Amino acid sequence: MSIFKKIFSSKKSRSTEDGIFFETIQNITEITPTELEHYRRAFTHRSMNITDNAGNAVNYERLEFLGDAMLGSVIAAYLFKMVPYGDEGYLTKMRSKIVSREHLNHLGKSLDLIKHVQSKVSNQQFGENIHGNLFEAIIGAIYLDLGFEKCEEFIYNKVIIPYVDIGKLEGKVISYKSLLIEWCQKEKHSFQFEVFEDNGTESIKYFGVKLKIDDQVIARGRATSKKKAEEIASKRAYFALQDKIEKKPQA
Repeated sequence: MSIFKKIFSSKKSRSTEDGIFFETIQNITEITPTELEHYRRAFTHRSMNITDNAGNAVNYERLEFLGDAMLGSVIAAYLFKMVPYGDEGYLTKMRSKIVSREHLNHLGKSLDLIKHVQSKVSNQQFGENIHGNLFEAIIGAIYLDLGFEKCEEFIYNKVIIPYVDIGKLEGKVISYKSLLIEWCQKEKHSFQFEVFEDNGTESIKYFGVKLKIDDQVIARGRATSKKKAEEIASKRAYFALQDKIEKKPQA
């Protein structure tokens, strides 16, 4: 008897439980699974503290690593084929836009993966990135269960066909912070992100960040992490300075 069946199914109800889970995976992936244990692992959070007979942790994190690699390789091959004029830098940037954490989180949310997680932590305590992590874990599970072709099929159906538009992606900004820093360095402007005290009344801790350019506060951001707050401040600064940033040199 597998460790997953011991944990998630009683002897009496095992067949029904497996049948329901089989249908769930089939509905999510639009692929017929064979080894359900891979998918059970893909929905097992580390808080369950499960180990196998060798003492190795059983959760979705290793599958997430595998799924990330498979997703990146399929997207890279697609771009290599579809954009013959793209050099290495261009292709790397385009792949980053497709597999950005923001986009993966959106994909995980669209499939409502979080509701299937086995965890001792409430869903409200999970960070935003769990949605993308689960999406990558599912890709890893498909690869282990059914091989590369089915894994590629899933990525095409769920990522490439509905979302990859080369023209739109070319104009998509991945990081406003990186864009602002690049512009400041190019135009010889000094810049600085300063954390200021956030006196919000929410139970969750928030960070406040000021973005200064040439010692002048251009924008502020507020979020549950310093990194997110910096990105929000950068986005606001970008739109405040958009005319200057996008100004084309005169011929």
